[in-house]
Parts: sequence; C-alpha cells; structure tokens
Amino acid sequence: MIDLRSDTVTRPTDAMREAMSRAPVGDDVWRDDPSVIAFESAVAERAAKPAALFFPSGTQSNLAALMAHCQRGDEYIVGQLAHTYRDEGGGAAVLGSIQSQPIEHAEDGTLPLDRVEAALKVDDDIHHVRTRLLVLENTFRGKVMPADYQVEALALARRHGLATHLDGARLFNAAVATESSLAALCEGFDSVSLCFSKGLGAPVGSVLVGEPSLIASARRWRKVLGGGMRQAGILAAGCHHALEHHVARLAEDHHHARRLAEGLDGIEEVGVTGCDTNMVFVTFPEADCVALDDFLRARDILMPVSPRARLVTHLDVSEQDIQAVVTAIGVFFSRRTT
Repeated sequence: MIDLRSDTVTRPTDAMREAMSRAPVGDDVWRDDPSVIAFESAVAERAAKPAALFFPSGTQSNLAALMAHCQRGDEYIVGQLAHTYRDEGGGAAVLGSIQSQPIEHAEDGTLPLDRVEAALKVDDDIHHVRTRLLVLENTFRGKVMPADYQVEALALARRHGLATHLDGARLFNAAVATESSLAALCEGFDSVSLCFSKGLGAPVGSVLVGEPSLIASARRWRKVLGGGMRQAGILAAGCHHALEHHVARLAEDHHHARRLAEGLDGIEEVGVTGCDTNMVFVTFPEADCVALDDFLRARDILMPVSPRARLVTHLDVSEQDIQAVVTAIGVFFSRRTT
C-alpha cells in the first residue's frame, strides 16, 4: 500500500519497535519514568530550552501551552488557517476560555505584521479582551518560516509584552530543509511544540519545550486534559529513537516530494500548485475525482483525490512508490482521453 494522505500514517520501524520493547519504565505522573526523563532532556538540549514535557499528541501540547500562557478571557493572535485555530477542535475556547483573533495569511504563509499589530488589544480598556500571546506555525503547509520574519515577529511581540508560542509540528522538516539547527528555529519563542508522530515516524508523541515555570504550568494542564500517562517510557523510547535516527533522513522525503511534483507536472490534467518540504499541492479535474480515486485504490494507492489536494511524502514512501503513483495517474488520464 502506498499512502500519501499524510505523514501521520507512518509505522514504527523494526529498530524503533526494538527500542520501545527494551525501554526501562516507571510512572510518568510521579515523574519517575527514566525513558521519559531521558527523552525530555534530549529534546530540551536539542532545542536549547531549559525544560521539556512529553505529551501524547501535538493538539494537547499546543492546548496546554495556550492555557499556560493565557488566563480565562485572554486572547491569542493566530493565523486563520493555522492548525491551532482551525484543526484542533476549538480547544482553546472550549476548554481554556481563551479567545482567538485570527489573521489572514500572506502568500508565503506568514502573518502580515502590520495586521498583527493592528489587531492587538494591549491597553487597559475594560471593553477589550487582553491580547497575551502570538502563535506562529513552522512549517505551514510545507512552507518554512523565513528567518528574517521570525526575528521581526518576535521583536514585535516583545515590544508589546506578548508571549510567543510556535506550533513546530514539522519543525524538524524546516531544520533539514534550511540546514539549520533546531535551536536556531526555536530561538526567541517562549514555548515550542514539537511532533514526533509525523515525518519522524514515531507512533505517538509530542514535546513542549520552554522555561521551567511555563513547563510546570503546562504539566498541571496536561493532567487536567487527561494527558498524564503512566509507563509512558515505552512511547518516549520510540520518539527518542526517531530523534536520534530519523531527522537527517527527512531530506529523502523532501526529495521524493520534488520528484512527485515534477512527475505530476508532466500530466496535462493535473495542476501542481506548490511543493515545499514534504508536501505537494495539486489540482484534479472535479469530474474525474471519483473515478481516479477508485482507480488508485484498486492499485493500492491511497491519497486525497479532490479538486484541491495535498499529497505528503514520509518514511514509508520510497522512490519506487513515487514513480508508481505518477505512472498510475498518467495511465488513468491517458485512458480517459483515448
């Protein structure tokens, strides 16, 4: 089966399963699971942050960060299409009583800083919600946040006394794509959420990094949100293996995405609208989507087939798989036109 639906569909490698099976464990709620402690320390060191906290999911990591930064009735500035705003079930509002102020993204995926500044509510007017936090995302739809934008956005936040959080679900992809250190991409943010169950291939797990006081607050919110795990070292060991062995190989996923984009671009009926890191954005003729989906499924190819689709390369997709997908789509459209 070739699965391009997302990099979340990766399966643990044999070596990762072996590492998980050998993991020494304790009770992480009591903070005595040695594998969790070792993993958190390794991530904190890699990100150049003083503390880290293991979570079962990126959604929970982001939400705990928002709740640690903001009080009830506070506001955070966020992108209109950002994961923390659009794809996490409204948790900040539902569970944190935190108001969001979405900003429309620019073409490169950044938030225009003039619009961010215009949306701030940092005065003492009792009619206004209080803006407390700026939330950014890297990568965003595969696009890497420009380094100069990161500097400018963080400077704006500091000028207005805002805390900053980075949804870095695919920050390792950004680091590999730009040949930057993880620490450089985390620099200046008060908190960063890092996901290990996407391109890095672990079955479960995200980590929040930041200052000890922020992490202590997030630990309490993690418990409230149901994220306190017991022998979590089994999961942390899989993530630790990914940290040590799967980061550099993300370059292969980026290469495969470019090959996929190049191949699909040669098919007249397919439009390639973007390719960044491990994501390829394409358009298919709406009238052909159902038939194409059935055609691909019959050949053990799973991918979103819609007028606007996102295809994602990952650990379980090979060079041969990419060629098989391009060939199958080419065959479908050649048959349709003959």
